[in-house]
Amino acid sequence: MTSTEPALDEDVDGDLDGDLRQDLRHERAHHDTCRAALAAMVEGAQEQVVTGEDVSASGADAEVLGYQLRSKAKEMRELPEGPLFFGRLDFAEGEHAGQRYHLGRLRISADPAAPPLVVDWRAPVSRAFYQASARDPQGVAVRRRFGWAPGSRGDSADLTGLEDEHLGRGEDLEARESDIVAREIERPRVGPMRDIAATIQPEQDDLVRGDLTLSVCVQGAPGTGKTAVGLHRAAYLLYTHPQRIRRSGLLILGPNRTFLSYIAEVLPALGETGVRQSTLGDEIARHPVTGADDERTAAVKHDARMAEVLRRTLYARVSADGHGDLAVPDGSYRWRVAAARLTAIVSGVLAEQLPYGIGRERVRTRIVRRLQEQAELRSGPPSNAWVRKIERARAVSAYVDAVWPRVRPEEVVAALLTDPRELARAADGLLDADEQRALLWARPPRSWKSARWSAADLVLLDEVAGLVEHPEGYGHVVVDEAQDLSPMECRAIARRASFGSLTVLGDLAQGTTPWAARTWDTLLRHLGKPDAAVVPLTSGFRVPTAVVALANRLLERLDVDVPAARSLRADGELRLRATDDVPGTAVDCVRDALSREGSVGVIAADTDVPRLRDALGAAGIAAAGADEPAARVTVVPASLVKGLEYDHVVAVEPATIAEAEERGLHRLYVVLTRAVSRLDVVHGRPLPF
Repeated sequence: MTSTEPALDEDVDGDLDGDLRQDLRHERAHHDTCRAALAAMVEGAQEQVVTGEDVSASGADAEVLGYQLRSKAKEMRELPEGPLFFGRLDFAEGEHAGQRYHLGRLRISADPAAPPLVVDWRAPVSRAFYQASARDPQGVAVRRRFGWAPGSRGDSADLTGLEDEHLGRGEDLEARESDIVAREIERPRVGPMRDIAATIQPEQDDLVRGDLTLSVCVQGAPGTGKTAVGLHRAAYLLYTHPQRIRRSGLLILGPNRTFLSYIAEVLPALGETGVRQSTLGDEIARHPVTGADDERTAAVKHDARMAEVLRRTLYARVSADGHGDLAVPDGSYRWRVAAARLTAIVSGVLAEQLPYGIGRERVRTRIVRRLQEQAELRSGPPSNAWVRKIERARAVSAYVDAVWPRVRPEEVVAALLTDPRELARAADGLLDADEQRALLWARPPRSWKSARWSAADLVLLDEVAGLVEHPEGYGHVVVDEAQDLSPMECRAIARRASFGSLTVLGDLAQGTTPWAARTWDTLLRHLGKPDAAVVPLTSGFRVPTAVVALANRLLERLDVDVPAARSLRADGELRLRATDDVPGTAVDCVRDALSREGSVGVIAADTDVPRLRDALGAAGIAAAGADEPAARVTVVPASLVKGLEYDHVVAVEPATIAEAEERGLHRLYVVLTRAVSRLDVVHGRPLPF
């Protein structure tokens, strides 16, 4: 329930009344002031580096100070060009009564002690921009949105419109959507993903500003902005907890490098650089992937039962029996520990369920402590030098190596996948005979050093590495497309977030791997966050109503319990094109799309991509691959399109996409929901929905 004044446009500036023209000129002048202040901030950050390097301090202090100053200066220099503010709040009541704040992607001030010219969108006062309404103004009298020319690099002349909402005029006013917000959401998708700081909706804002200590799972229907929410949450946490997050680290995990390339510019646009954006495969890559598994073998390796199989395999190497007494020479004297006491020490450490490497050293420590007790009884407390000598004694090390040997994860996994007897012992009661046969390497290598490791093998290696020694982990991890994670992949992520929190993003309807989750409860348990809240986002701001309606017809056939998506957009276009010439009709659709604004994505089953490239090339249409997000026309295999979006999508032969894999209907659901404005479905075979 808002009162909205008309947006201004530079082309009709002369037809506007004097007050509105003056408002626009005033805001442009304010932007010029902000630009000058930002330039001074960048120059000042560089001057601080020079000054800081001359500061007389201890080596460690100087190093820390220099790193902090250089990092800040680098961040300031690397800020992308663009408009410096997108909104304004005029407060009439409450703590900020009488104050006016411009909102942008970072704080700008003429002087650190001066009031800000622009307030960071993450600041507490900025929350009213996203949450205030006529029913709950939160002290706001006027919320102003600014319209900027598409692709603006921040020239003040590109400020072409403004739109005011008067929130304090009462609840009888008719509510209407913001035209500026609608234009921004519907703006053509050319190039990498953009930030949504100017268009965050209230339910998205609640998720973005969630507490750092709480893990959350976002079940987001297509086009609801779940990926953007995750990235903005990362930026918010970096702003709100800078020391804590930078000390422990923040990790963004995407499904593939194509996706990471697409989202790479969002955080820098929000003023945050240096955040690690990676794939899980890159995080666990102890070796290059040079081998391949068939679907059956990969499914067994990704199964949660493999965690216990690997644990048994690793700890089967520990054995305290049959080694006799321990004798440790010390000059002319020999210290002894009886076999029974040694067995008790090893058994006690095993019972503590410590990481393998820590357990090994704990055995050594307790043996040395036993010897130290004997020495104290004989001649009083020994010196620290004596203790260190006994710790390094050959007899002690030999005993520890015998009962709790050093291991490499590669040795453990290679032994399991090459020795049927060892596998049978470890998998007893867990894997049946067929599953065990699927695990064994068809051609065992001479040693693990010559093994050809598959992607699934790397997950097993990471599990064993985590059993030997816990990884350091991150303070917060954002996991996108989480529905496709296997239980064993979830465990790898859980180890990296064991002392931190998670933002889990996904859509069960878009699960396409053979092990994709069907419920969030199961996946969150494997991630080590069983108590994480699951929050649905169902209102889409990207996919048009006609496209959502088509996707919802397919959703009914998917074996997942998720609410149907709802589009807030009445525009858009859907065309179902039955044809005997699929490549030719696809080319015609691309030509038609090129007559309009925006990006064009041609999506087909992986096996159909080459012939579509050839057809487009023969027609003189240049088409890029999925790894070139800035291209106008892109031909994308269905297996790589998840998370991407295009203004115009040409979906080619849905039946072939659906038949290409076990969860092909889920893959097709992904394909159909990549369109921002228009969707052409080109088919020569009957549609599977």
